[in-house]
Amino acid sequence: MNWINFLHFYQPANIDAFIVKEATEKSYYRIVRALEEHPRIKFTFNISGCLVLRWQDSGYGDIIKRIKKLINNGQVELVGSASYHPILPLIPEKEAIRQIRENENILKKFFGLKRPLGFFFPEMAHGARMAKIIKKLGYKYLILDEISYNGKLGQTDFKKIYKDRNSGLKVIFRSRKMSNDFVPKIIKKELDKNNRDFIITATDAELYGLRYIDHGAEFERLLNEPKIKTLTLSEFINNKAPLPAALVDSNWESTERELKNKLSYALWHNKKNKLQMKIWKLAGLAYKASKKFAGDPNYYWAEWHLVRGFSSCTFWWASGRDFREVFGPISWGPDEIERGINEFIRSIRSLENPRSKAVKIKAEKLYNKIRQLIWNKHWKEYWKK
Repeated sequence: MNWINFLHFYQPANIDAFIVKEATEKSYYRIVRALEEHPRIKFTFNISGCLVLRWQDSGYGDIIKRIKKLINNGQVELVGSASYHPILPLIPEKEAIRQIRENENILKKFFGLKRPLGFFFPEMAHGARMAKIIKKLGYKYLILDEISYNGKLGQTDFKKIYKDRNSGLKVIFRSRKMSNDFVPKIIKKELDKNNRDFIITATDAELYGLRYIDHGAEFERLLNEPKIKTLTLSEFINNKAPLPAALVDSNWESTERELKNKLSYALWHNKKNKLQMKIWKLAGLAYKASKKFAGDPNYYWAEWHLVRGFSSCTFWWASGRDFREVFGPISWGPDEIERGINEFIRSIRSLENPRSKAVKIKAEKLYNKIRQLIWNKHWKEYWKK
């Protein structure tokens, strides 16, 4: 069986240090150690630039060195992304490009890489406009959820690669069904039944230890299985003629119903979600203020807070969807939402230019309304449930 496994390593830039520690020690070290102990196994990683910086600042420089060695050994391929994990189609184009380039610089500094061949949209949130930009920036392929093919599940041939008619980028699709469980367990079942000869999975790296307690070491046992052959995404693409595809704007949690109703990014931007809409309004104020006062003495700090606010987590925790079936929480977290809006308001507060007074007052009023809305919603709808 051929197995292509894509792992997404990410923790928000402003998350508590103990969470970075927990994810690193329970999941990230485990994955790295497993590859070191199984030199024939190959995976493809996305490591968000902001996590690399947190590793460096938190005393985890050794994991960076170990991953770099795996890259040099040909066991790990890295793909590009945006450094602070925004939903790229939802943020201003200039900010998207800036974060993609910053991520490239981080990968070059810490792993010695030039621009990677592949690209990962955070949350696999594909957008046609952004795909064209990614192509212009020099990337060659995308990894997307299968629903991006035509808005429906079960329509792709995972043995084949595709070419986006819009951007010209090659595309690999992950299997949603195979990815939405503990992957080693699923693959072992398929292997025992001789059901499949090709599987492409893509998950958060935290699945391997933090989100799923693998009491039987199924992950490591699978890597010892002689019937398993692994490939990086670039190896899979090499010398394959792509099939044409007209991609749909979507993400790796999109439902067919959402896409039918033109809700490509419902978890982060739903017009019926009053709270999300107000957060996006605050984000817009912060972004416009940072550009208007780009020469401000405190511009660095305004930008520093802004990128952390744009993290997908700010909006995801306001969506309220239940992910317990796929080893996740209910996506409601008042403290996490507040963490995000605090970044936006601090971005505006950072500005020293006297002419920023009007936007400061406007933003403070909106910020207070959002905080009130968060906690009213929490106590009325989610507390003790």
